[in-house]
Amino acid sequence: MMNNSQPPRYKAYSLNNFKKLPCMARLDEDELFDIEVVGNVFPFKVSNYVVEELIDWNNYKDDPIFRLTFPHRDMLLPGHYELMSQALKAGKSRPEIRQLANQIRTELNPHPAGQIKLNVPVINGQKLMGVQHKYRETVLFFPGSGQTCHSYCTFCFRWPQFTGMDELKFAMRETDSLVKYLQQHHEVTDLLFTGGDPMIMKAKVFRQYIEPFLEGTHKTNVQTIRIGSKSLAYWPYKFTTDPDAEEMLGLFRALVDKGFNVSFMAHFSHPVELNTAAVQLAVKRILATGVQIRTQSPVLRHINDKPEVWSKMWRQQVNMNMIPYYMFVERDTGAQHYFEIPLEETWEIFRQAYRKVSGICRTVRGPSMSCTPGKVQILGVQEINGQKVFVLRFIQGRNPNWVGRPFFAKYDPEATWFDDLEPAFEDHFFFQYELDKQAGSAIAESDKYMCN
Repeated sequence: MMNNSQPPRYKAYSLNNFKKLPCMARLDEDELFDIEVVGNVFPFKVSNYVVEELIDWNNYKDDPIFRLTFPHRDMLLPGHYELMSQALKAGKSRPEIRQLANQIRTELNPHPAGQIKLNVPVINGQKLMGVQHKYRETVLFFPGSGQTCHSYCTFCFRWPQFTGMDELKFAMRETDSLVKYLQQHHEVTDLLFTGGDPMIMKAKVFRQYIEPFLEGTHKTNVQTIRIGSKSLAYWPYKFTTDPDAEEMLGLFRALVDKGFNVSFMAHFSHPVELNTAAVQLAVKRILATGVQIRTQSPVLRHINDKPEVWSKMWRQQVNMNMIPYYMFVERDTGAQHYFEIPLEETWEIFRQAYRKVSGICRTVRGPSMSCTPGKVQILGVQEINGQKVFVLRFIQGRNPNWVGRPFFAKYDPEATWFDDLEPAFEDHFFFQYELDKQAGSAIAESDKYMCN
């Protein structure tokens, strides 16, 4: 347990020191070696708060938070595991291990859904590698100082951000180019600070990124500022007892006072993350600034693949005055094979959980696939004209005209991602030709500035 006699101090454990944890004595040598093997490919870091407050070490093998933060052998495909295992046993040098890890990483679809080729905008002939603009109203910004987390999720679809491979990383250290882009694109109303985790930053650093919006000099049409963060689950002391907690909360309050709708997009994957006194106080303190907290997570095998987990989590979140927002489908990257669930089962988990809660919890949307064309929601499985099909619709799309339009895919009991699906009644989905045209134009524009 955390020491209550003085303010908790953040400490991180990774490959170089995790064996110093007293709880590691519970693991056998094979389990410890598995962590090293997988942790050399996927990023591994866990905070002392997670270790001491969230994991049930008496049942660690089946503990959802242990599986959420500590690498497991099966998170690597057998062939990849064997390659890294043999390299470590042979005592290969660090550069050789890194080269092998990078080779494996490139085979794991490190940037799904066209994040680099389709989403990165260009301004004045320069690619903004710390910005993504996929949907008309929303721009994602990756502040360079926020490209790590208090702990890393083993399922994270942005795992390449933390591997040290610069060519796979989104980041930008200054906001001038971002503001210029926003000034030229008044269709953008929402700015999302993402990462990594923006809340890894000290308040004085975060202030530098939001200064144009606090000063009112931005001259953009941004009305909503979102902050994507797992900090409430992994280090809630950021908002309670950390030295700059009051300053950070003051920045939230200042943005609200400036007239921005500020939404804290909190990542909670399991109800246990909501149970500590620290997170409950942190939530209250954020809400007291006028900021809204919306919650989201993918549904994941081994972690939260039971309807009762989700219904309990949504009820707890609402009771804490947070707003359930999204249930996602695990993306087709990294250790997807370990966490993925067939789409039909995912829909059943959502449906059964949804019907167990009151209307106040039903702000949540899902299951949603953040795929290349947009956010595609699974509405269900139906039989139409004697053919069993998935019923789908866009929650968000590269073309706003696609949003809300139902469409159908052939039923496939083994499908786990949108790319596994085929059109049900036509030879192409209704958006396919336009998407291909958009993709061709975007790739041509991206290649044009590849050297910049």
